Amino acid sequence: MGRLAILSGAGALPVALAAAHPDAVIVTFAGVDHTHDRPVCEHRFEKMGALFDDLKAQGATDVVFAGGMARPPLDPSAFDATMAGIAPRLVAALQGGDDALLRLVIAVFEEQGFTVRGAHELLPGLTAEEGLLAGPTPSEQQQKDASFATDILLALSPLDVGQGAVVAGGLCLGIETLQGTDALLSFVAATPDKLRRTKGGVLVKAPKRGQDLRVDMPAIGPDTIRNAAAAGLSGVVIAANRVVVLDRDATLAAARDTGLFLLAQAL
Repeated sequence: MGRLAILSGAGALPVALAAAHPDAVIVTFAGVDHTHDRPVCEHRFEKMGALFDDLKAQGATDVVFAGGMARPPLDPSAFDATMAGIAPRLVAALQGGDDALLRLVIAVFEEQGFTVRGAHELLPGLTAEEGLLAGPTPSEQQQKDASFATDILLALSPLDVGQGAVVAGGLCLGIETLQGTDALLSFVAATPDKLRRTKGGVLVKAPKRGQDLRVDMPAIGPDTIRNAAAAGLSGVVIAANRVVVLDRDATLAAARDTGLFLLAQAL
């Protein structure tokens, strides 16, 4: 691999990548939050030609997308020639879900000669092998709930909706949508007891069927565990080797502290 460029949004993952690859070019975008405390190269989405030229001038051959990044508002009057050429394809992709947009982004960078890497390729141990990572062994009912939540996610995959679902006692209490996992768990926490068949429940996090794991791989962290506990859940199940575990030690500690199980399964 040649020199890496980290196209960065907010959160812990871009910082961890930068620490592991100190020679990397760190790119942030105007209007997008980031958490770096070292020099960055800021670019605008409207000036993709300038971004590509800058990366090539700095010897970057490989790129990784990392961190939270909402769909930005774009000013067509500010498009450079490269972005204007991409625009018709971009408009079509924006009519679809995140998966369609991210596939276009990958294609555009590859057309420019860059190799797109997944964060899990660059940080060993970022995902989890199959097995019980923390907490008690799930009960038979909890395993059934996890299986049902997985079925829901697989059924919704063609619609490009989300990467998480909560099931308790055979009832679906919520599905992750654009607002993310924390919003899902907040919604579940607000569900009155009279609507819940039983205490507990399971959050399942998994990528969409056919998703390109180089971008937007689902992730959990210590806040996910704490929010799941606050929502009255019994545990979290993640797709083995296909979900990022941010701040692994703190995430496992949160599971132990809250008494939740954290299980990685082949989903």
